[in-house]
Amino acid sequence: MMRETVLAELQTLRSEVVGVTDAAVASVDGILVAADTDEVRPDVLAALAAAALGLGRSTGEEVGMGELREVVTRCQRGHIVVYAVRQKGLLVVLGDEGLDLAGLHLRSRPAVDRLGAILEGAAQP
Repeated sequence: MMRETVLAELQTLRSEVVGVTDAAVASVDGILVAADTDEVRPDVLAALAAAALGLGRSTGEEVGMGELREVVTRCQRGHIVVYAVRQKGLLVVLGDEGLDLAGLHLRSRPAVDRLGAILEGAAQP
């Protein structure tokens, strides 16, 4: 049930934001929870996103910038955005060159809150 709820959030985000091509939710240690991907290997995406999140958190702490919200990587053919989902999860979104980054940030914040509640609820006994 949790996986289906997370997948529905990913599909909604993908349908609402221009340029989103793939998305996944994982734990901070890189264990995949759910993915809405076409040609990307979801397990590899989850692991690499966890590494990016960890590096971003460490850097933010080191320079005193506060709690990490997201890591944005811009590549030749698009964007990779990793959002912290509370303390134990992450949302990674891939977008093509036409990604509406402002729209993604606007739509992702409520999605991150909902995903955090879903993941936290799943961890409860």
